[in-house]
Amino acid sequence: MAGCALRCKRGLVKFARTLHRLLTGTLVKDKVDDDLEMTMVCHRPEGLDQLEALTNFNKRELQVLYRGFKNECPSGVVNEETFKQIYSQFFPHGDASPYAHYLFNAFDTEHSGSIKFEDFVTALSILLRGSVREKLQWTFNLYDINHDGYINKEEMTDIVRAIYDMMGKYTYPALKNDSHKQHVEAFFRKMDKNRDGVVTLDEFILSCQEDENIMRSLQLFENVI
Repeated sequence: MAGCALRCKRGLVKFARTLHRLLTGTLVKDKVDDDLEMTMVCHRPEGLDQLEALTNFNKRELQVLYRGFKNECPSGVVNEETFKQIYSQFFPHGDASPYAHYLFNAFDTEHSGSIKFEDFVTALSILLRGSVREKLQWTFNLYDINHDGYINKEEMTDIVRAIYDMMGKYTYPALKNDSHKQHVEAFFRKMDKNRDGVVTLDEFILSCQEDENIMRSLQLFENVI
């Protein structure tokens, strides 16, 4: 369980760090204005003051993030296909599409089929600067594919398979054909406290807090920006 969770966390950390470099690396020459620069886009984000109140970023950081987001996504939104293409670049030895699909849905909280700047910066705020509980709740929502408030074995199997596909054939140590089943069973032995066949948010958070490896992996998110 710890190894599987750690792989997932490292993937998210790599994604968050790369997104930050991607979004801010081209902005060195730009002068940051006092407010968001609005151009002809399909979607215009909420005001800075509102986003500052809703996230753990200050106005300057939001300005920089928006400049980068607009630079990479001129329309102001990212659809799933584009998201998959971006994410797959971080895992060239595997197939990141299945996991990127689940990750996209976790960012797309309104289930609109696209990620707006508000969606992006809200998730990034949680992943990089949220409390332990906020980060774990975000991860739980990622695993809870059908959004019914529980993680069942079918959902966890889909997630673990997606993680293995993403890591590719160069994963070390080499994975056996039934490795995903073993990880799912280990996950439920650890997380399903009352043995009712599903994992609730409270069970998930409690179990993660009891695992030093998982808690250490959460700390990797800190100080990225």
